[in-house]
Amino acid sequence: MARLRVATTDEIAVDSMKHFQHGDLQLCVAHAENGEFYCLNDICTHEEFNLSDGELWGLEVECPQHASRFDLRDGHVTGLPAVVAARTYPVTVEGGDVYVDV
Repeated sequence: MARLRVATTDEIAVDSMKHFQHGDLQLCVAHAENGEFYCLNDICTHEEFNLSDGELWGLEVECPQHASRFDLRDGHVTGLPAVVAARTYPVTVEGGDVYVDV
């Protein structure tokens, strides 16, 4: 497991997302309205579109292409047409830096 520094807390405003790439791995890092940071695979499981280009709705991210929705906390599908959960990754915040364990 690798620990990646993906941003500072100031780089991702509340209720927004940021794309981060490490090798072939594409991540969507979200700063939800509850103030917490979350991370999931940035590629929608329905079709290959970046979730980070979509919208945040509370603790859900909506794909920009067909409006599939995923829960930020565990990746489960909350809105069709996707049926496969998104992979999530643990996030920690230390000293103003956001880290993701992949």
